[in-house]
Amino acid sequence: MTLLQNMQKKITAEGAKKEKMFDQYMCYCQNADGTLGKSISDAETKIPQVTSAIEEGAATKKQLEAELKDAQKARVEAKDAIAEAEGIRAKEAKAFAKTKADADSNIGALDKAIPAIEKGMSGAFLQTSAASVLRQISLNADMNNEDREALASFLSDGNTYAPKSGEIVGILKTMHDEMSKDLADATAEENSAIASFDSLVASKKKEIEALTKAIESKTARVGELGVKIAQMENDLEDTKEGLAQDKKFLADLDKNCELKKKEWAAYKEMEAQEMVALADTIKILNSDDALELFKKTLPGAASSFMQVQVTSGAMRQRALSMLKAAHAKKADPRLELIEMSMRKMGFGKIIKMIDNLVTELKAEQGIDNDKKSYCLAEIDKAEDKKKGLELDVSDLNKAIEDSKESISTLASEIAALEDGIKKLDKQVAEATAQRKEEHDDFVETLAQNTAAKDILGFAKNRLNKFYNPKMYKAPPKREVAMAQTGAAPPPPPEANLAYKKSGEESNGVLAMIDTLVADIDKENQTMEVDEKDAQADYETFMSDSSAKRAEDSKAITDKSAAKAETEGQLESDTDTKKSKMLEAMETAKYLGGLHEECDWLLQNFDARKAARSGEIDALGKAKAVLSGADYSLVQMSSVHLRGSQ
Repeated sequence: MTLLQNMQKKITAEGAKKEKMFDQYMCYCQNADGTLGKSISDAETKIPQVTSAIEEGAATKKQLEAELKDAQKARVEAKDAIAEAEGIRAKEAKAFAKTKADADSNIGALDKAIPAIEKGMSGAFLQTSAASVLRQISLNADMNNEDREALASFLSDGNTYAPKSGEIVGILKTMHDEMSKDLADATAEENSAIASFDSLVASKKKEIEALTKAIESKTARVGELGVKIAQMENDLEDTKEGLAQDKKFLADLDKNCELKKKEWAAYKEMEAQEMVALADTIKILNSDDALELFKKTLPGAASSFMQVQVTSGAMRQRALSMLKAAHAKKADPRLELIEMSMRKMGFGKIIKMIDNLVTELKAEQGIDNDKKSYCLAEIDKAEDKKKGLELDVSDLNKAIEDSKESISTLASEIAALEDGIKKLDKQVAEATAQRKEEHDDFVETLAQNTAAKDILGFAKNRLNKFYNPKMYKAPPKREVAMAQTGAAPPPPPEANLAYKKSGEESNGVLAMIDTLVADIDKENQTMEVDEKDAQADYETFMSDSSAKRAEDSKAITDKSAAKAETEGQLESDTDTKKSKMLEAMETAKYLGGLHEECDWLLQNFDARKAARSGEIDALGKAKAVLSGADYSLVQMSSVHLRGSQ
């Protein structure tokens, strides 16, 4: 009776304990489901965002690559344009050199012919090499037929053609003037072509320099974008893998929670059945006859039935984690000094002063020319450098903002993953502790059930000895040495103590004992199956948790490496930006200094040059007058001796 009553108490206590475990598991199911749902929702929200960022980065990279290709093509075209211009310039220079050489030869011949004819030395002249040149000119020069015939006759007849020497001199002077003009025009055209060539080359070189810088910048950005896209693709892969793990985790969790509910319902049903069976047994065993019988068969009565427990499958644990004129018009005091000196000094000294002043004015103009070239070149160079630095700073600002955003995102994702791992480790520890507790309960209950079976077997065998001797199994015999007295003991006295057995009542007790033993066997089988299932569930949970932890740890490692690399790039870009900004400030300061030094000269250069030219011209005329020339008597005329062409 004590055994059965203790069994009732233990079943009740075990039921309360199992109910607490069931409530804890259900609480875990509810909370874990919410955590997993949020993790899955966050991952499903993040995946399209990262995918979109990858597509945007790829599109930007493709555009940069196209721009890079265009810049490279434009640079090649600019270099080809310079090469082509150099070829054309070489041909033009060669043609001009030939034209100039021919013109110099022809003009030289005319310079010798005209004075010789005017002095009546035409016969001697015709014997010189210059006359041969003149003959060639008479054949090739562009003139009317009459002049050509007159010149040809002169060159053929020699001295006999003297009466017409004046006409010949006129023809030759006309030819001299025209050739001189043609040479001057050709020289001007050549100078203009040189200037155009120099301007084109300078422009193309500047274009090439700008394109080279753009190519370098875009190449660097393409590389940076490639690294960033690779990082985002790696992050996307990690997020997708984590989502799959979370969904699998959630699917297993729902299945296990439903299984636990069913197991709990079955447990309560079996508990109720067992309590009924025990109550019935107590009722049976509580009878007077049963008590009397137990007194006789189990006199030690120190044993008791152990707690019987219907154990459900092991509880599963789930967890997750979560990532940039001329001169100012005023009287020249040197001119005023010359005017004063003219009243006191001789013309020789005045002429010398004029010559000195002209030399000084030309030297000053040379200085202005050099300063203008220097200023234009330096200002252009400084402005280009300033624009380039401003563009670099702008690009660096964008890169720095991108890096900061990436670092912030990576830091939050790493923190979420680390928090998820902590939670997962805690859940693994709880699951391990619970599995150990369940296993210990199983071992303890199994041992208790085995002990109960042994006791019931002993009780049944004891009852059989009394009620069913044929079914009684005697214990192993023990040999006891008899005292050596030299004679056998006397036979026992006769005693007829027949007792009428209560066979009917014993059968009920025996049947009850058999039922209890069968129930214990059945319970042991159920417990062994449940223990096996619980262990399998626990191993599946541990495998899933291990895979999840490894995946999250790998994601943390990848994101930490990407974060460190991005932080290094951020530090490098920040230092570069500071350097570029400082350089830009120095360039702006230098450019301001150039403007302070050069702007006045550049604005007044033409006026200063014109004023000096006027002064030099006036000084030349003054010198000529002082030397004996009278400009008021000079008549400027142009005599045309050639007919229409």
